[in-house]
Amino acid sequence: MRLFNRLIALMVAALVTAQAGASDYAREKKWADEILPAVLVGDPVWLDGPGGHKFLGLYTEAANAKGAVILGHGIGVHPDWGLIGMLRQSLADRGYTTLSIQFPVLAAEAKSEDYAPTFDAAAARLAKATDFLKQKGYGRIAIVSHSLGCPMSYRYLSGMPDPAIRTWVALSSPGAEDWSKLKLPVLDLYGQNDLPVVLKNAKTRASHLKQPGSAQQQLPNADHFFEGQDAALLEAVSAYLDKQL
Repeated sequence: MRLFNRLIALMVAALVTAQAGASDYAREKKWADEILPAVLVGDPVWLDGPGGHKFLGLYTEAANAKGAVILGHGIGVHPDWGLIGMLRQSLADRGYTTLSIQFPVLAAEAKSEDYAPTFDAAAARLAKATDFLKQKGYGRIAIVSHSLGCPMSYRYLSGMPDPAIRTWVALSSPGAEDWSKLKLPVLDLYGQNDLPVVLKNAKTRASHLKQPGSAQQQLPNADHFFEGQDAALLEAVSAYLDKQL
């Protein structure tokens, strides 16, 4: 009986934590412990997050940088994952200093809808990342985010983002938020073979692109993770950043 009561208490505590929007900090640490020994490009930085919890960023300086880019990953992964890891390194080669940050993560079995309470914490992390880059001397900054990282980024951008944030590249955004409220140009970039929810909401997203310089682009033959499309993805993102930054 005592064991049963203890399990119930632990489940309630976990539920309260998730509802409060807290990340799974133990899982964040596990990700950091796994990826940092393998990071050969860029430097790890630890930024102060909400509640006194530090979060990981991977900072890669570009020579003669044209600007800086904050990168945000999708559900439950890390700052060097997949296409985000590729972009943080390759955009630096294209002349953009990058800071790829750890967004809040929940347990591995958590679904996308479970993440909504973490969006404010994600927005706070974007604000901290912006401050870090400004302290490095960057006054022209873009955000590039993927999948669930897009509604997280929207939470920050729909508030009162720092004026140094000049543009947003949303990769395979699943949502249908009212992007017309944003005060900066947006590139809505998704794959021809993307997830059904991304394709379904494409027309709605396009109707919200009211800002001068905004555009929607479908990448041929690409899926939700742009597998096998690194070169095309990099070209599309860097070409847009060249116009905006």
